[in-house]
Amino acid sequence: MLLSIKEMEVRKVAFAETWQPGEIDFDLDDARICQVGPLRAEGEAELLPHTGRGESRKGSHKAGSRKDEPGNEVRVHGKVETTLETDCDRCLGRAKFPIAASFDLFYRPVDVEATAEEVAIDEGEAEMGFYELPGLVLEDILREQLLLQLPMQRVCSESCKGICPVCGVNRNEVPCSCDTVHPLVAGREAGIQAIDERWKALQSLKVQ
Repeated sequence: MLLSIKEMEVRKVAFAETWQPGEIDFDLDDARICQVGPLRAEGEAELLPHTGRGESRKGSHKAGSRKDEPGNEVRVHGKVETTLETDCDRCLGRAKFPIAASFDLFYRPVDVEATAEEVAIDEGEAEMGFYELPGLVLEDILREQLLLQLPMQRVCSESCKGICPVCGVNRNEVPCSCDTVHPLVAGREAGIQAIDERWKALQSLKVQ
């Protein structure tokens, strides 16, 4: 869905849309991320007036223009919910992540920033996005916001036992009796003084 700048010059653009799995591509950079179930989003896009966020502080409105006229900065706000599925970082099985998030985003046209002189920006402006005519694609905005909601470590459950590093089985599905603890570590945990095999030959030496 295109959030048209021309339409925003006349009125606010409201959206309330539903996308089925496969209609938005989440599998970027071979991350094996996919949508499970419907994705619902609702909200509103608008052109902020010249007195809006950032413009009035810099006095960037054109001479002779009214301050309550639409500027070129876009605000898109709303909420989105769906469930994403990806690989578990521990067992490589599939992990599901229900997501319900709100967003409040600001965008400026690319050409304005490209021709402007370097200026200091505050913390809020550092998170500013950019757009090109004819406008913003809502699906791209939603994809970005949903991917940002995924945790850094993606596990199917907190109790996931992961993959056995010895035999390679998924320990959530198959019992595994492999000893995955290094002998030296096991010895220390048992209170036994373990001897490195490389120094074992020195035990037979006698000091005269």
